[in-house]
Amino acid sequence: MAISPLSRAAYTLGQGARVGLYWGQYWLSARLTKPVKARKPIEGPFPSPELTLRDLRALLARDLENIAAGRYRMPHDLAETPLRALAQARRYFTDLKEVERRRHSRDVTEVRREIEAERDYPPYFLQNFHFQTDGYLSRRSARLYDHQVEVLFAGGADAMRRQALVPLGAALAERRVAETRLIDVGCGTGRFLTFVKDNYPRLQVTALDLSGAYLAEARNQLRAWRGIDFVEAAAEASGLPEAGHDLATCVFLFHELPRKVRAQVAREIHRLLKPGGRLIFVDSLQRGDHPPYDPLLEYFPVAFHEPFYADYVEQDLQAMFEDCGFVCLEAARAYFSKVMVLEKR
Repeated sequence: MAISPLSRAAYTLGQGARVGLYWGQYWLSARLTKPVKARKPIEGPFPSPELTLRDLRALLARDLENIAAGRYRMPHDLAETPLRALAQARRYFTDLKEVERRRHSRDVTEVRREIEAERDYPPYFLQNFHFQTDGYLSRRSARLYDHQVEVLFAGGADAMRRQALVPLGAALAERRVAETRLIDVGCGTGRFLTFVKDNYPRLQVTALDLSGAYLAEARNQLRAWRGIDFVEAAAEASGLPEAGHDLATCVFLFHELPRKVRAQVAREIHRLLKPGGRLIFVDSLQRGDHPPYDPLLEYFPVAFHEPFYADYVEQDLQAMFEDCGFVCLEAARAYFSKVMVLEKR
């Protein structure tokens, strides 16, 4: 299905403005902050900005090709309003001062001291991930999170998320959409699900997350769509019925988990899926997936508090999923992320 030259131009202009906005904030952030020295030398040179920008352009070209081929729709919010963009940028740079303070003081458990949680959370969760204010436990953090991630990836985060729509569409082509149930494990602010529901409004969705604050933000982002159940629970122990879902998605969650919990979450997703159900998995690259990026993967947990990331990039994820009862159908790279499609045996 071809798209019109006007639509192509709109995408190119919209994404160009988006990359310029977030790349500019990334560049300014680098000049307003001091780098953290790694405890051991990083192996190999960092990729050049030219290389990462070329890779980002390739991702956006793939995104546009998927739209042109009818695999998913044009992004529902292609053009961000200038006032909102400026307001988010102001919040981002205001919080950057606190992020920088924590980065150099290595204070990563502030959230345990200051957040009064209404429920018990697992210890691994009570940290200032990314050195961000409140970790994952406040609406303030939830409102800023998507902006922070886009700055980190120079405007490419949503395009990486949308790559999951391709295998999702292939799986839905084999099913009646209105009779299919999807669970998004670790839905966060619901950003990925806005693209899912925009393409498949009749799809029945369960949005699962451990953070009540982020789940509240997900409710807000998804308020335009129906057919969504919001569940506040741990991904490793959801409490949901066995074999109640046909499909599962999991986007940028596993690198935030200890190795033992990763396996628990994989087993829980396996339990939640019907036989033959599919898991569409999107997360960070791992060491060796794209060797030019290996030095960045090594430095990332130093610059942004990611306590389990160094172990994540070394783990054989495919073997872990196979041990939990999945078979890997395909795997591909998309910029700084990997997309895997796994099926419950």
